Amino acid sequence: MELKIKDFTTNINISDSTKFYVSDKIFGCPFNPALIHQVVSAYLTNSRQGTRSQKGRSEVAGSNKKPWRQKGTGRARAGSIKSPIWRSGGVTFAAKPKLYSQKINKKMYRGAIRSILSKLVCDDRLFLIRNLFIEKPKTKLLLEKLQTITPRKSILIFTDFLDNNLLLASRNIYKIEIRTATHIDPVSLINFNTTLITDTSIKKIEKQLI
Repeated sequence: MELKIKDFTTNINISDSTKFYVSDKIFGCPFNPALIHQVVSAYLTNSRQGTRSQKGRSEVAGSNKKPWRQKGTGRARAGSIKSPIWRSGGVTFAAKPKLYSQKINKKMYRGAIRSILSKLVCDDRLFLIRNLFIEKPKTKLLLEKLQTITPRKSILIFTDFLDNNLLLASRNIYKIEIRTATHIDPVSLINFNTTLITDTSIKKIEKQLI
Protein backbone atom coordinates (compact mmCIF):
# COMPACT_ATOMS: atom_id res chain seq x y z
CA MET A 1 0.00 0.00 0.00
CA GLU A 2 1.21 3.46 -0.90
CA LEU A 3 0.69 6.41 1.44
CA LYS A 4 1.18 10.10 0.82
CA ILE A 5 4.07 11.64 2.70
CA LYS A 6 4.58 15.32 3.47
CA ASP A 7 7.63 17.28 4.46
CA PHE A 8 6.90 18.95 7.79
CA THR A 9 9.34 21.81 7.28
CA THR A 10 8.06 22.85 3.85
CA ASN A 11 4.58 21.27 3.93
CA ILE A 12 4.69 19.92 0.37
CA ASN A 13 4.03 16.47 -0.99
CA ILE A 14 7.26 14.69 -1.73
CA SER A 15 7.73 13.72 -5.37
CA ASP A 16 6.63 10.36 -6.75
CA SER A 17 10.26 9.23 -6.93
CA THR A 18 10.19 8.86 -3.14
CA LYS A 19 6.94 6.93 -2.77
CA PHE A 20 6.43 5.39 0.63
CA TYR A 21 5.00 1.90 0.85
CA VAL A 22 3.60 0.28 3.97
CA SER A 23 2.38 -3.21 4.72
CA ASP A 24 -1.13 -4.12 3.56
CA LYS A 25 -1.37 -6.54 6.47
CA ILE A 26 -1.28 -3.61 8.91
CA PHE A 27 -2.77 -0.64 7.04
CA GLY A 28 -5.16 -2.55 4.79
CA CYS A 29 -7.06 -4.72 7.27
CA PRO A 30 -10.86 -4.93 7.34
CA PHE A 31 -12.63 -2.91 10.01
CA ASN A 32 -13.60 -5.08 13.00
CA PRO A 33 -15.71 -3.01 15.45
CA ALA A 34 -16.45 -5.98 17.74
CA LEU A 35 -12.74 -6.70 18.27
CA ILE A 36 -11.94 -3.02 18.78
CA HIS A 37 -14.71 -2.66 21.37
CA GLN A 38 -13.48 -5.69 23.30
CA VAL A 39 -9.85 -4.56 23.32
CA VAL A 40 -10.66 -0.94 24.20
CA SER A 41 -12.95 -2.03 27.04
CA ALA A 42 -10.26 -4.32 28.44
CA TYR A 43 -7.61 -1.59 28.07
CA LEU A 44 -9.70 0.93 30.00
CA THR A 45 -10.56 -1.65 32.64
CA ASN A 46 -6.90 -2.54 33.13
CA SER A 47 -6.14 1.15 33.61
CA ARG A 48 -8.25 1.25 36.79
CA GLN A 49 -6.14 1.25 39.94
CA GLY A 50 -8.76 -0.26 42.20
CA THR A 51 -7.00 1.07 45.30
CA ARG A 52 -9.88 2.93 46.97
CA SER A 53 -10.63 1.77 50.51
CA GLN A 54 -13.24 2.75 53.08
CA LYS A 55 -13.82 1.65 56.67
CA GLY A 56 -16.86 -0.33 57.68
CA ARG A 57 -18.51 -0.21 61.12
CA SER A 58 -16.18 -2.93 62.40
CA GLU A 59 -13.06 -0.94 61.44
CA VAL A 60 -13.71 2.60 62.63
CA ALA A 61 -12.46 3.68 66.04
CA GLY A 62 -14.96 3.79 68.88
CA SER A 63 -16.56 1.85 71.70
CA ASN A 64 -18.85 -1.11 71.17
CA LYS A 65 -20.91 -0.16 74.21
CA LYS A 66 -24.57 0.62 73.74
CA PRO A 67 -24.86 4.46 73.97
CA TRP A 68 -28.04 4.42 76.12
CA ARG A 69 -30.64 2.00 77.33
CA GLN A 70 -33.13 0.57 74.88
CA LYS A 71 -36.31 2.12 76.31
CA GLY A 72 -37.43 5.02 78.41
CA THR A 73 -35.19 7.82 77.14
CA GLY A 74 -37.46 9.14 74.41
CA ARG A 75 -34.72 8.78 71.86
CA ALA A 76 -34.41 6.36 68.97
CA ARG A 77 -32.87 2.99 69.62
CA ALA A 78 -29.09 2.84 69.15
CA GLY A 79 -26.76 -0.07 69.51
CA SER A 80 -23.37 1.41 68.61
CA ILE A 81 -21.75 4.77 67.98
CA LYS A 82 -20.09 3.18 64.95
CA SER A 83 -23.40 2.83 63.13
CA PRO A 84 -23.34 4.10 59.52
CA ILE A 85 -26.15 6.59 60.29
CA TRP A 86 -24.01 8.30 62.91
CA ARG A 87 -21.42 10.96 62.27
CA SER A 88 -17.91 9.38 62.15
CA GLY A 89 -19.53 5.98 61.84
CA GLY A 90 -18.60 3.26 59.42
CA VAL A 91 -19.53 3.25 55.73
CA THR A 92 -22.34 1.00 54.54
CA PHE A 93 -21.02 -1.49 51.98
CA ALA A 94 -17.53 -0.03 52.32
CA ALA A 95 -15.42 -0.13 49.16
CA LYS A 96 -12.30 -2.29 49.32
CA PRO A 97 -9.26 -2.66 47.03
CA LYS A 98 -10.16 -4.70 43.98
CA LEU A 99 -8.26 -6.04 40.99
CA TYR A 100 -10.01 -5.11 37.73
CA SER A 101 -7.52 -6.61 35.27
CA GLN A 102 -8.79 -8.47 32.22
CA LYS A 103 -6.69 -10.72 30.05
CA ILE A 104 -6.34 -9.80 26.39
CA ASN A 105 -4.34 -11.94 23.99
CA LYS A 106 -1.50 -10.24 22.13
CA LYS A 107 -2.97 -11.40 18.83
CA MET A 108 -6.27 -9.68 19.60
CA TYR A 109 -4.55 -6.52 20.86
CA ARG A 110 -2.39 -6.18 17.75
CA GLY A 111 -5.31 -7.02 15.51
CA ALA A 112 -7.39 -4.22 17.03
CA ILE A 113 -4.62 -1.66 16.49
CA ARG A 114 -4.18 -2.83 12.89
CA SER A 115 -7.91 -2.45 12.32
CA ILE A 116 -7.91 1.07 13.79
CA LEU A 117 -4.90 2.15 11.70
CA SER A 118 -6.55 0.77 8.56
CA LYS A 119 -9.72 2.71 9.35
CA LEU A 120 -7.72 5.90 9.85
CA VAL A 121 -6.10 5.45 6.45
CA CYS A 122 -9.48 4.76 4.85
CA ASP A 123 -10.97 7.92 6.41
CA ASP A 124 -7.95 10.05 5.41
CA ARG A 125 -7.12 10.74 9.05
CA LEU A 126 -3.58 9.33 9.04
CA PHE A 127 -0.67 11.22 7.49
CA LEU A 128 3.00 10.38 7.03
CA ILE A 129 5.43 13.22 7.58
CA ARG A 130 9.16 13.73 7.17
CA ASN A 131 11.53 16.08 8.98
CA LEU A 132 9.34 16.49 12.05
CA PHE A 133 11.02 19.33 13.89
CA ILE A 134 10.69 23.07 14.44
CA GLU A 135 13.43 25.63 14.76
CA LYS A 136 12.16 27.23 17.97
CA PRO A 137 9.94 25.98 20.82
CA LYS A 138 7.10 28.29 19.79
CA THR A 139 3.46 27.22 20.08
CA LYS A 140 2.40 29.56 17.28
CA LEU A 141 4.99 28.11 14.92
CA LEU A 142 3.86 24.56 15.60
CA LEU A 143 0.18 25.44 15.15
CA GLU A 144 0.87 27.12 11.81
CA LYS A 145 2.62 24.02 10.48
CA LEU A 146 -0.05 21.64 11.77
CA GLN A 147 -2.91 23.70 10.34
CA THR A 148 -1.37 23.50 6.86
CA ILE A 149 -1.31 19.68 7.11
CA THR A 150 -4.78 19.18 8.60
CA PRO A 151 -7.51 21.57 9.78
CA ARG A 152 -8.41 19.27 12.67
CA LYS A 153 -7.37 20.40 16.14
CA SER A 154 -7.15 16.99 17.82
CA ILE A 155 -3.83 15.51 16.70
CA LEU A 156 -1.74 12.58 17.89
CA ILE A 157 1.89 12.52 16.73
CA PHE A 158 4.22 9.52 16.74
CA THR A 159 7.93 10.08 16.28
CA ASP A 160 11.27 8.32 16.84
CA PHE A 161 12.33 10.45 19.76
CA LEU A 162 10.81 13.24 21.79
CA ASP A 163 12.26 16.45 20.42
CA ASN A 164 12.53 19.11 23.12
CA ASN A 165 11.30 21.94 20.88
CA LEU A 166 8.22 19.95 19.90
CA LEU A 167 7.43 19.05 23.49
CA LEU A 168 7.75 22.63 24.70
CA ALA A 169 5.68 23.98 21.82
CA SER A 170 2.88 21.42 22.20
CA ARG A 171 2.46 21.17 25.96
CA ASN A 172 0.21 24.24 26.10
CA ILE A 173 -2.06 23.10 23.25
CA TYR A 174 -5.24 21.24 24.11
CA LYS A 175 -5.70 17.84 22.39
CA ILE A 176 -2.25 17.66 20.80
CA GLU A 177 0.01 14.90 22.09
CA ILE A 178 3.44 13.73 21.01
CA ARG A 179 4.59 10.16 21.70
CA THR A 180 7.27 7.73 20.64
CA ALA A 181 6.35 4.83 18.35
CA THR A 182 6.64 2.34 21.21
CA HIS A 183 3.74 3.97 23.11
CA ILE A 184 0.95 3.26 20.67
CA ASP A 185 -2.38 2.15 22.14
CA PRO A 186 -5.93 1.71 20.80
CA VAL A 187 -7.60 4.25 23.09
CA SER A 188 -5.39 7.15 21.98
CA LEU A 189 -5.84 6.27 18.31
CA ILE A 190 -9.60 6.50 18.77
CA ASN A 191 -9.66 9.63 20.94
CA PHE A 192 -7.71 11.81 18.49
CA ASN A 193 -9.19 12.91 15.16
CA THR A 194 -5.89 12.90 13.26
CA THR A 195 -2.73 10.83 13.57
CA LEU A 196 0.65 11.94 12.26
CA ILE A 197 3.45 9.37 11.96
CA THR A 198 7.00 10.03 10.87
CA ASP A 199 8.38 7.94 8.01
CA THR A 200 11.04 6.42 10.28
CA SER A 201 8.82 5.57 13.23
CA ILE A 202 6.20 3.84 11.08
CA LYS A 203 8.64 1.01 10.44
CA LYS A 204 8.93 0.47 14.19
CA ILE A 205 5.16 0.34 14.46
CA GLU A 206 5.01 -2.24 11.70
CA LYS A 207 7.51 -4.45 13.53
CA GLN A 208 5.42 -4.28 16.71
CA LEU A 209 2.22 -5.28 14.92
CA ILE A 210 3.48 -8.11 12.72
